[in-house]
Amino acid sequence: GITSLLANGVYAAAYPLHDGDYEGENVEFNDRKLLYEEWACYGVFYKYQPIDLVRKYFGEKIGLYFAWLGVYTQMLIPASIVGIIVFLYGCATVDENIPSMEMCDQRQNITMCPLCDKTCSYWKMSSACATARASHLFDNPATVFFSVFMALWGKQGLSGKNIGDDPRFIAEYEARVLEKSLKKESKNKETDKVKLTWRDRFPAYLTNLVSIIFMIAVTFAIVLGVIIYRISMAAALAMNSSPSVRSNIRVTVTATAVIINLVVIILLDEVYGCIARWLTKIEVPKTEKSFEERLIFKAFLLKFVNSYTPIFYVAFFKGRFVGRPGDYVYIFRSFRMEECAPGGCLMELCIQLSIIMLGKQLIQNNLFEIGIPKMKKLIRYLKLKRQSPPDHEECVKRKQRYEVDYNLEPFAGLTPEYMEMIIQFGFVTLFVASFPLAPLFALLNNIIEIRLDAKKFVTELRRPVAVRAKDIGIWYNILRGIGKLAVIINAFVISFTSDFIPRLVYLYMYSKNGTMHGFVNHTLSSFNVSDFQNGTAPNDPLDLGYEVQICRYKDYREPPWSENKYDISKDFWAVLAARLAFVIVFQNLVMFMSDFVDWVIPDIPKDISQQIHKEKVLMVELFMREEQDKQQLLETWMEKERQKEEPPCNHHNPKACPDSLSGPAPSHAYHGGVL
Repeated sequence: GITSLLANGVYAAAYPLHDGDYEGENVEFNDRKLLYEEWACYGVFYKYQPIDLVRKYFGEKIGLYFAWLGVYTQMLIPASIVGIIVFLYGCATVDENIPSMEMCDQRQNITMCPLCDKTCSYWKMSSACATARASHLFDNPATVFFSVFMALWGKQGLSGKNIGDDPRFIAEYEARVLEKSLKKESKNKETDKVKLTWRDRFPAYLTNLVSIIFMIAVTFAIVLGVIIYRISMAAALAMNSSPSVRSNIRVTVTATAVIINLVVIILLDEVYGCIARWLTKIEVPKTEKSFEERLIFKAFLLKFVNSYTPIFYVAFFKGRFVGRPGDYVYIFRSFRMEECAPGGCLMELCIQLSIIMLGKQLIQNNLFEIGIPKMKKLIRYLKLKRQSPPDHEECVKRKQRYEVDYNLEPFAGLTPEYMEMIIQFGFVTLFVASFPLAPLFALLNNIIEIRLDAKKFVTELRRPVAVRAKDIGIWYNILRGIGKLAVIINAFVISFTSDFIPRLVYLYMYSKNGTMHGFVNHTLSSFNVSDFQNGTAPNDPLDLGYEVQICRYKDYREPPWSENKYDISKDFWAVLAARLAFVIVFQNLVMFMSDFVDWVIPDIPKDISQQIHKEKVLMVELFMREEQDKQQLLETWMEKERQKEEPPCNHHNPKACPDSLSGPAPSHAYHGGVL
């Protein structure tokens, strides 16, 4: 078929033609022009998409993508509203937050231990006032409610069916089978049906496994390199003579490190996408569906690791394995592990998530989608103009439709379109406890994304081959997996990354007056500066203007005057037990509420269910009517055949007339009736 001819280079391309031009003065009205005017323009962003026309023009598979994208964007509206309310609640209560007020109170005179060896000196906790106040905007009691809401939001509206198989064969598969059959025929002269076995594919499978492990290792190595950069940059800035620079070390290091992460993520996303496609091609899948599913699995695995590894590090690893003053943990015996700010790592997680999410949406999803097709189109135009005769404009006017469409970009599948939305869905659900405004920015992006994708399909791409589909296919399973993972991750973010649980424990177990006064002092341990290891004490111990005997650090440990100095205290185990209990309660609560919502709210609304039932009844009635018509037609035909077989009834042959017989009818009359 055409796939073999494409694989052998007989044809350069095969594609359906567009209906006609979409803009111009004398352009005839067509579906493409209608889609361009009513769907692919940014000015109609407030209108519903003409999904039926999209389905008619591009097929069910692409129509389902845009239908899903529209529903997903609509679902972001309530999530955005709740996120804005949570953020505004944090803004309204920031001046009433006692822990941040204590951290900003210079009268507390809390001296903190150095953030790095030698070059860093002691510092005042009040210098982290801005970070503490900003943390309350996202780390407040409303965040827990929002996390439960988003966990339920992410688990609703999904339907679990698989996509219909796309029976079209891959061109490379046809070529490989043809090559194998020719070799077999030349050797054994056998003409049996040939197919590729696991032995034919084993080298490709081995290459896939090694390549994926190597690329994941590269991602981890880059994250480790950024961690070392953060540690080194913090130490270098600590030696700066400017007080303003030293007071903003955390913000400077975090912002620059996140920008580096963003650039690396965008570059590796493009590289990993190309590598995933190449790895899938060398496997030589048989059908389009098999090719697409294997490509999606590889691309999603690599891009998931690439996009979320830096965020996972800040959320769950930073500040967990630092040790304590006098006994710190080092990387390569020279780089001391990073610590979280006194207010926790949640604010840094918010910065990390917001910059990566907004950067990916702005640069990768929008600028790349607009800029790269425009550049390719310009290059093709200049190349064509250079190769064409002087009367190039007249030549263009005389071009046939297939020649005009050939200059458009080939359709590369929906995998990139779905992938960027799935990664965005992960940003919106997985770490939403640290950034309640994530749904709002996703909503604004998707309003543009729908029209951007529509314009690309109508104006920049060759018309795709229409493919049948019942739903969004394997992407549903990925969405469902992310929705379940979001429940677990948000539970751990609230319990381990934020200070929500330590505040509750202090309020109900240690507070003397039932308020949060004294919470900051409760979370800090004491360290005697005489216990520093050799070569790790600050070079300038008098940087604050006085001699420091005891410095503070965030941890639950015994004081230096205790018998078991610097050991883990009982408070640590109480907080840990509460954190683990919260994870269990949060997950079970969300699961129960999700099942309850599923029971209360059916997947299909009642009016639609009744309409579907009515359509089924009408279909059955139509089917029965057609069967009755067929039966009547068959009986009429059989009657005519019987009459043809019977001899004419006249006076020359009276025996042929049934009325003249007193006995049973002749046997051939019954045979005619049976036949």
